[in-house]
Amino acid sequence: MRAESWIFAICSVFFLLVAPAYWLITADWTGTSALTMTFLLTALVTFYLGFHASKMEPRPEDRQDGEIADGAGELGFFPPFSWWPLWCGLTLATCVYGIAMDAWWLFIIGVGLGSLALCGWIYEYYRGEHAH
Repeated sequence: MRAESWIFAICSVFFLLVAPAYWLITADWTGTSALTMTFLLTALVTFYLGFHASKMEPRPEDRQDGEIADGAGELGFFPPFSWWPLWCGLTLATCVYGIAMDAWWLFIIGVGLGSLALCGWIYEYYRGEHAH
């Protein structure tokens, strides 16, 4: 994680230098506050990654003598293709559209269909082809 913490540290320094320069050039509060918050967020991620990198043993890509074969093996669980995120997104869009158009009946329909889609997405590994 040392490489990632260095990348975020460089971004933090960049935003730290750009935010006051942006204020001096434009005197815009909105952009300056956005750049300041971006600096704070990248600094937070830098601190988090650096803190955990110091407590864990180095990964193969963090060591100078690391080989590609050192990183071989199982990397984790990757879910198969699923249609459920599409249905969840469509029902969320229906809910938002119902609120925007002041059509509460459409919002209620979206909540009902969204709860079905969310349950399908949560329980897709308990039934069918990919059941555990």
